[in-house]
Amino acid sequence: MRPTLPHPLLSRLSEFLAAQTGLHFPEERWGDLERGIAAAVPDFDLADAESCARWLLSAPLTRHMSEVLASHLSIGETYFFREKQSLEILGEQVLLQLLQSRRQNERRLRIWSAGCSTGEEAYTIAILLDRLLPALKEWNITILATDFNPKFLRKAAQGVYGEWSFRDAPGWLRERYFNKSSDGRFEIHPRIRKMVTFSYLNFADDVYPSLSNNTSAMDVILCRNVLMYFTAQRAKQVAGNFYRALVDGGWLIVSPTEVSHSLFSPFTPVEFPGAVLYRKMAGAGSQPLVSGHPVSLWCGEADAAPPMPPVVPTEPPAAALSMLPHPAPSAANLSDAQADQVPAHQADEREASSRLARSRANQGRLSEALEWCEKAIAADKLNPAHQYLLATILQEQGRHDIAIQSLMRALYLDPDFVLAHFSLGNLHQSQGRYRQAQRYFGNVLVLLRKHPPDEILPEADGLTAGRLVEIVTSLLESLPQPVAASA
Repeated sequence: MRPTLPHPLLSRLSEFLAAQTGLHFPEERWGDLERGIAAAVPDFDLADAESCARWLLSAPLTRHMSEVLASHLSIGETYFFREKQSLEILGEQVLLQLLQSRRQNERRLRIWSAGCSTGEEAYTIAILLDRLLPALKEWNITILATDFNPKFLRKAAQGVYGEWSFRDAPGWLRERYFNKSSDGRFEIHPRIRKMVTFSYLNFADDVYPSLSNNTSAMDVILCRNVLMYFTAQRAKQVAGNFYRALVDGGWLIVSPTEVSHSLFSPFTPVEFPGAVLYRKMAGAGSQPLVSGHPVSLWCGEADAAPPMPPVVPTEPPAAALSMLPHPAPSAANLSDAQADQVPAHQADEREASSRLARSRANQGRLSEALEWCEKAIAADKLNPAHQYLLATILQEQGRHDIAIQSLMRALYLDPDFVLAHFSLGNLHQSQGRYRQAQRYFGNVLVLLRKHPPDEILPEADGLTAGRLVEIVTSLLESLPQPVAASA
């Protein structure tokens, strides 16, 4: 489409959107920009694309305006098993090696579908794992899927798709993992749907990685066909956040069209036949490529999982850092890396134990995090923040019912603890208990009325009250709508 709006107006609009949302529309994409604005006209109840563009430029974007624009200016259409080559490498190389290395110890795996759109990618990952792990129930599998469009998240949570979502999928997919409804659409099996947690997250505004939104200590992040919409500065910022969100040895998978050594400079590029993945290496140097055996993930005949490949040896850990000078700084002012090197006796025991628990949890060392958190609770039994941190660690371990108990203890100690209500809402949502989730999210909105919008909330990693209002509002909008009872 050739743009028909005045070029000066499109230029101003392009610069405005880049500053407000990070979305990038150079001149060669102004036709796409005008098409998206025209599509948004009915949502804003305006007359035409030009009046819509001028109205948008008249004031800063609200949350609602940003989400409406995002739904029209980015492509929300996706499908199952998109970009098969990358998924083959994910399943046959990356996941098999991770599962093999952990099956004798902590059976834990954390995957993030970042920019999940309507959910096909996240469910594809769940199906891959279902085919790889016959004893799936013995593992603590986290598949987090985030997007900042509530409409997309609502469709993803419902898990109902039409023929177009299967346009390049294996033949066995619908037969084995979906139930056909009376209207000809396909609903994903509840067992697979429960493997995925859908959540609201905006790359431009929200804090990540963070324990508060479950975006830390990831083994694999898939962010495909998302960064291409951002300005170079915003894409670089997001890539850096992904690097911090991964554990050492973790993998980032982007679309082949988004491969960029400059954009992903903190990572080590790993070349596979027909694809490049990015890995967060611990220390200097490179590790050998993962070498897995071919497996029949793409065929429908074999029910049994393929044999695990041999474990690929990794480099020894980097040498320990030199001793900190004495006296040691206060634990309250340390980064996660520095906190690891401060003995508890050099700072207030409660503060140091809590800090170390958070540090270990951010690194994915959950057993150690749990021990330090229990020490913090023993030293200060009346501090609700310790119970909240304990719940966060338990949630990452997959112990959701016990995590809920810890959050309820936090609320017993402080009924107005906003983040505890928010976490309870997220936990109930992840378990499909939408009515309970709605109740706790509603509690958050009521409590936040007492806080100025720019106030940074306790235990929220820099999240302000105003931003949390926007997040919770979007989460409430994304919850599946209750089905009306038939007469």
